[in-house]
Amino acid sequence: MSKPISKDPDISFVVPVYGSPESLPLLCERVANVCRSLGMSHEVILVDDRCPRGSWAVIERVVEQDSHVIGIRLTRNFGQHAAINAGLLRVQGEWVVVMDCDLQDQPEELPSMLEVAKSGPYDVVRARRGIRQDPLHRKLLSKLFYSSFSFLTNTHQSPEIANFGLYRRRVIDAINSWQEESKYFPAIIEWVGFSQTAIPVSHGARFAGNSSYNFRRLFRLGLNVVVGFSDRPLKLLMLLGLVMAVCSFGLILLVLIASLFGEFTAQGWASLILSIWFLAGSILFGLGLTGLYIGRILIEAKGRPTFIVDTILRGAAE
Repeated sequence: MSKPISKDPDISFVVPVYGSPESLPLLCERVANVCRSLGMSHEVILVDDRCPRGSWAVIERVVEQDSHVIGIRLTRNFGQHAAINAGLLRVQGEWVVVMDCDLQDQPEELPSMLEVAKSGPYDVVRARRGIRQDPLHRKLLSKLFYSSFSFLTNTHQSPEIANFGLYRRRVIDAINSWQEESKYFPAIIEWVGFSQTAIPVSHGARFAGNSSYNFRRLFRLGLNVVVGFSDRPLKLLMLLGLVMAVCSFGLILLVLIASLFGEFTAQGWASLILSIWFLAGSILFGLGLTGLYIGRILIEAKGRPTFIVDTILRGAAE
């Protein structure tokens, strides 16, 4: 039996749960085994993001059997990163691990992470997945998503690095002070700074179920995060407008000069119509993008909570 949970455990595990409820008992068992080998007390915070596959019933059973487990149920599906935030706000450990529930993030990597963190010293040790145990289309979709996201936010995001990592408590405290509605965990980790590194880890096969992120959900997540996190799209749009204006002015000068020397004669209205359609499309795109930012400002001004907690269950003291 691992050390009984105390008021302030040595390490906290935050696990958002949406799908793969079958893996939760084994996940908690493997976490306990790792912490026992390290001689560290621990807590596991399982956050049910209203999984439709009965995850909460499994969490209730795990909490009854393991005093180290805390179950949090949200009132509805708020999204993975809101669930992570709900767990981070309740951690007690000096170290915090964020990981997925499907056992692709393996608890047995913790000793290596902890050794690197203490020898650095580093405040953040993130897991860099080597050979990903995902289908080819999933890998390509992730690569496209992270490449686009990195460019539009002017941050470094990698498909090999996600949420899984070891974080010192002061890093989590800094993240918890973040007052914005849009909280995309990997981007926030990049933004807050501190001393960071990444180490290669093995990537396990999914225990059960499928990823809840399809192209539509990834696109919606990326759009919300880009608009909420960066103004680079507005700058790119402004640059596009400037380039179009300069090119148009140059073409006007060329047409005027050619007309004066009788070397140019307008042949119909096709080019004019195409130019109008192109400019109209660009303007509508710009208006839509600006509208997204205005909408984001409205959401932030309303001050709505990122998530709402329905139930909290704590394991009985041993």
